[in-house]
Amino acid sequence: MAQKERYLDMPLEEVLGDRFGRYSKYIIQDRALPDARDGLKPVQRRILYAMHQDRNTSDKPFRKSAKTVGNVIGNYHPHGDSSVYEAMIRQSQDWKMRRPLVEMHGNNGSVDGDPPAAMRYTEARLAPLAEIMLENIGRDTVDFMPNFDDSQHEPVVLPAAFPNLLVNGSTGISSGYATDIPPHHPGEVIDAAVHVIDHPNAGIDDLMKHIQGPDFPTGGIIQGVEGIRQAYETGRGKVVVRGRAEVASVRGGREQLVINEIPFEVNKANLVKKMDELRIDKKVDGIAEVRDETDRTGMQIVVELKKEADARGVLNYLYKHTDLQTTFNFNMVAIADKTPKLMNLKQLLNAYVKHQREVLLRRTEYDLSQAEKRAHIVEGLIYALSILDEVIAVIRGASDKSDAKHQLEQTFSFTPEQSEAIVTLQLYRLTNTDVTTLEKEAQELADNITEWKALLASEKKQAQVMKKELRGVKKQLREERRTMVEEEIEEIKIDLEVVVPSEDVRVSITKEGYAKRSSMRSYGASQDELPTMKNSDRLLVNQEVNTTDTLLLFTKKGYYLFLPVHELPELKWKETGQHIGNFIQLQQDDEIISSEHVTSFDNVKDDMLVFFTKHGMIKRTPLVDYHAQRYSRSLMAVKVKAGDEVTAVCRTNGSADVLVFTKQGYGLRFHETEAAQTGQRTTGMKAVSLKDGDETAAAMCFTGERDVLLLTHRGAAKKMKTSIFERQSRAGRGVRTLKELKKAPHRITSVHLTLQNTIIHVRTEKDQFYTVDPSTMRAGDRYTNGSFVIDTDKSGEPIDSWLVAKER
Repeated sequence: MAQKERYLDMPLEEVLGDRFGRYSKYIIQDRALPDARDGLKPVQRRILYAMHQDRNTSDKPFRKSAKTVGNVIGNYHPHGDSSVYEAMIRQSQDWKMRRPLVEMHGNNGSVDGDPPAAMRYTEARLAPLAEIMLENIGRDTVDFMPNFDDSQHEPVVLPAAFPNLLVNGSTGISSGYATDIPPHHPGEVIDAAVHVIDHPNAGIDDLMKHIQGPDFPTGGIIQGVEGIRQAYETGRGKVVVRGRAEVASVRGGREQLVINEIPFEVNKANLVKKMDELRIDKKVDGIAEVRDETDRTGMQIVVELKKEADARGVLNYLYKHTDLQTTFNFNMVAIADKTPKLMNLKQLLNAYVKHQREVLLRRTEYDLSQAEKRAHIVEGLIYALSILDEVIAVIRGASDKSDAKHQLEQTFSFTPEQSEAIVTLQLYRLTNTDVTTLEKEAQELADNITEWKALLASEKKQAQVMKKELRGVKKQLREERRTMVEEEIEEIKIDLEVVVPSEDVRVSITKEGYAKRSSMRSYGASQDELPTMKNSDRLLVNQEVNTTDTLLLFTKKGYYLFLPVHELPELKWKETGQHIGNFIQLQQDDEIISSEHVTSFDNVKDDMLVFFTKHGMIKRTPLVDYHAQRYSRSLMAVKVKAGDEVTAVCRTNGSADVLVFTKQGYGLRFHETEAAQTGQRTTGMKAVSLKDGDETAAAMCFTGERDVLLLTHRGAAKKMKTSIFERQSRAGRGVRTLKELKKAPHRITSVHLTLQNTIIHVRTEKDQFYTVDPSTMRAGDRYTNGSFVIDTDKSGEPIDSWLVAKER
């Protein structure tokens, strides 16, 4: 009868919590994080141990990688073969490991990111350094545990005769934990470990006299000693890593950049591709060609420069905009006492030294035990040879081996171990020479036993042995440091004139956010035609600028986009352009309302930006405050309260008048200095006092006296002079600008400062377009509603209007 199925009635959150907790514990302890003692993850340790058990060592021929992978999977690591092979490959890659632990024949990948050959094609064996890691593993130096099916035993940790975790580093991600420990110079790490043995209370500054900082296998330059110190003190820190580049002169008066070292973990092929894309996209001026000349003799990337190009300026641009300069973030997490811990440099070295002391003690106890057992047997053999005739007589009179052992023990008081050695003694050893040899061995054993007992009893002697062995390993690992460490992080200053070709271009940006720059030649060939746009879209920016200039684009939600002109995609004038969201992060429901063109932020110290919001707020901030260093996303221009939005942005010289119109027909004029200067991330102050249900319809800044054109929701237009508005104080209600009607009163939709030779385009709800020419209208007073220019019954109310230059 089939067994009845059992169902447990348990809450889902309890089941999930329990199962995920078990899974998390497993991947933290047994998969993703290294042990602080030997610096290895379980799969790495199992690969090395399996190769050691197979005698696949550096003094023997290479063996197929597939054989090792099969042994690891079958005996120790019941996971997919790809995970084992990938771990094995990484341990053989000299651009990822400071000192590889596996030697490999065949394609084991490349610094360009090329995948390795399949394991059936490659061959591998232990590197000499891995044999040092495994040395003395058979002398009870570490604990063993059953493998996954209890058929064999595997080491919990390797003896690790050098601090592998710091030498080779580690990287991994588990559940709730991640680790990123950089590689270091073997000699420096061993010197620091020796210093910790001598000075257990040594501080980080003392250790940094021995360890300068990380030493990456790919070389490069580290900047920021303070970041290294912070990482060594806390386990977390950040340093800048840049490739090593030189400026070389070539024939014809030209120069070239020669890059021989790149930052750690950077894909060289992608780096070269990115550099060449900058040349193709004309993001940097001066690069003629990018070549990868890497061969068997070493890495070399050559950036050919154009004649008279500024080599240092181009190099700085490459540092800033490619992976020729990266940031390495220390996150030194390792398993210590079966627990994941964020460890500083001292803790990592202490964990290793403690492990080495334990390995030394266990090894010495094992050797002492073996020596005492052998000394006991040698003592019995010497005694037996001294009474050889009696011993032979007893053995000859015995019925079998077991009886012979029993008779020897009874007659001469031999122990079972001694009697076993006597009865198995070969005849050729019954000579005087062998007696001498045994006596000599007994003396050597006695000396060793005395020495090992003294070692076990003295911490000082233990320290001496540990230091001697570490220094012996250091001699085998002797080599030059590859990564240079510089004290300070160099600030990269890029002169746009150097890296960007100065060129006059035509920029177009539409209200819906499509942007581009076009050559003046392309613009001239278009014969004043507009770019391709949707019917609902219109040009917000259409002006001639230089590639070294900057555009500031302001949005209704109070953000701004810092947009260097040279960053815009270069397209033909008639083409639509790319959406700004492709190169700057912009909120999906936000939209651009205004733009400002800045030639140089050094020349606008007196200029101000004045912001107006729908709820009647005003804010004045110096334009220079909006000079951004990073511009991959939208930045805050003005803090907007919930439900409010920016309606207008003006640029002034600090001495302009402000004119604010409300939807219900009020107009307030005051001097801009009525609003005090505030910082970039502020809300501002009240500009106009609004009645219930009213809001700001338009706002503008001007000097002198100007004409304005007002449009209402009923399709009326009215021209007025600004002089009819007297200056008042900020935060007042203003004066009426429309005639009050009891039935169907006019409401202002937009107001424009008119310019000479410009007309106003109006779009209605039903996508009907109208043109209003202010030059054909007479200026009226504040008590009229103007004249009707739009049939709203037929076309709907006006929803958008903008100034356009008259066609010639």
